[in-house]
Amino acid sequence: MPSHLPDETEWLLQERQRIGRRIREARMDRNLTQETVFLAVPLTRSFYQEIESGHANPTLTTLILIARAIGVPIAELVR
Repeated sequence: MPSHLPDETEWLLQERQRIGRRIREARMDRNLTQETVFLAVPLTRSFYQEIESGHANPTLTTLILIARAIGVPIAELVR
């Protein structure tokens, strides 16, 4: 089992990065700044930037609030 951990860890990082890219793209498509979104949620600037870069592990609630602040269904961000 330990031999699967590095692959699984890499896969999870890639998934978080993919979701972060979708968040950023959806935000930019709507001409929203990061500040507009992180203040609406609310989150700290640094945590929001970590989410968009895929380095944070946000809760489902946080993702739902981000989707709402951007104005998209959560499914658009995690598909």
